[in-house]
Amino acid sequence: MFHFDPVYMLFLAPGMLLSFWASSKVKSTFREYSQVAASSGMSGAQIARLLLERKGVPGVRVERVQGFLSDHYDPRAKVLRLSADVYDGRSLAAFGVAAHEAGHAIQHAKAYGPLKFRSWVVKPASIGSNLGMILSVAGFALSVTPLVWVGIVLFSAFVVFTLITLPVEFDASKRAIATLQEYNLVQGAEAVGAKKVLDAAALTYVAAAIGAVMQLLYFLMRAGLFSRRD
Repeated sequence: MFHFDPVYMLFLAPGMLLSFWASSKVKSTFREYSQVAASSGMSGAQIARLLLERKGVPGVRVERVQGFLSDHYDPRAKVLRLSADVYDGRSLAAFGVAAHEAGHAIQHAKAYGPLKFRSWVVKPASIGSNLGMILSVAGFALSVTPLVWVGIVLFSAFVVFTLITLPVEFDASKRAIATLQEYNLVQGAEAVGAKKVLDAAALTYVAAAIGAVMQLLYFLMRAGLFSRRD
């Protein structure tokens, strides 16, 4: 019979607390700078299309999608999807997020290495995030060591995905601010405001990576990698 291990919560707590704080931070920062109009008067959709055009990235559609901060770039469909607040928004928050997603499209067009690697591990990571944990827990409960290690290997793919996501997201944000400034789409303090929105958003990826790593460390500890078990 598998009993809940309170030590698990000690490993889980850092990621959970940081994730909660990061989520609150990104929402409050986005709302703050959603009230600050950009001097150019352009919308987020216009900014995204302009940056793609200026950077020579053809064939990428920019579409509106439902949801709050549901913005993302789909490399398979070559579609940049922006939430309504960003697509129609004319604020520094909308500029930052739209430029960030355009940054991903630019990464894709330039064959940015970490983005290509992340694309390779998407499927293993999606399987490992759930199945890996299930198999590990089942292995511990049934005292079947091989099952535990199969679960750990699968879950490791998810951990790798969260880690490689960090340079991908940081690079997209760096490209976003640099490109906005390059084409004089933000002026002076406006760049600072847009960067604050992107820095807050980056914290959510950091929290996800920390949480995944801590879970993996717990499974490895339970499997006896770090010390002998009775």
